[in-house]
Amino acid sequence: MFEMKVAIIGAGNMGMAFAKSFIQYDLVKKEDLFLIEKNAERAEALRLEKAGVVIDTISSKIGEYDLIILSVKPQDFPSLQEELRAVIQPKQLVLSIMAGISIEKIISTLNHPLVVRAMPNTPALLGMGMTAFSAAGDITLSQLKKIENLINSTGRAVFLEDESLLDAVTALSGSGPAYFFYLVKAMIEAGKQMGFEESMSSLLVKQTMLGSFHLINNAEKSLDELIKAVASKGGTTEAALKRFEEGLLAQNLQEGIFAAQKRATELSK
Repeated sequence: MFEMKVAIIGAGNMGMAFAKSFIQYDLVKKEDLFLIEKNAERAEALRLEKAGVVIDTISSKIGEYDLIILSVKPQDFPSLQEELRAVIQPKQLVLSIMAGISIEKIISTLNHPLVVRAMPNTPALLGMGMTAFSAAGDITLSQLKKIENLINSTGRAVFLEDESLLDAVTALSGSGPAYFFYLVKAMIEAGKQMGFEESMSSLLVKQTMLGSFHLINNAEKSLDELIKAVASKGGTTEAALKRFEEGLLAQNLQEGIFAAQKRATELSK
């Protein structure tokens, strides 16, 4: 197993999700993890955790690392690009997990050709994330495999040759956890209105979601077949599904996802 020296600019939740997964799977040693965090309070907390080498500003030391992960908010990138451009080295790889900033823009801004762009989602915090990624033309297959191996430590990864599809990924799996939480919240609220205490309604819904997920993953049936297996003719489930169809639930959900894709494309321009 190869080991890399990794610098992470922006040690927030997603940056640290990546860092902790790298360490957990022995892909990066703590002493080879360089964390740049400008928030003084968070930087101090990371020092106390001994999460890696922690500093609050970009320095020439960053040039000693194999991979630089850009994990800042997109609106914060302009404030650090000049500092980074001054210290980045020709052979270093750059992995951006910033939403909405294209590979081309990062290359031109940093004057550096070795860029990979990824879109993870929040379950990466538990090592169960879904990440899609694309790469600049100058990235070699060997380099791509190394980055893919790192990303896989946070869950699952898929490579997309067409970078423009990352806007769709942002809308589907990047924002997807929020859609799921939204549906779970609505179901729990329905349970409360039917007379359950919130804790009981929450238990009923969460365990149902968990079990249903495992059925999807393990049953050799299509989603339509799984729905049919629950929805008896003239029964309770059929009554609910009919109401969902009358309210255009599926259509509204899909249109919401399309709206997220449109917004992702707007932000990337």
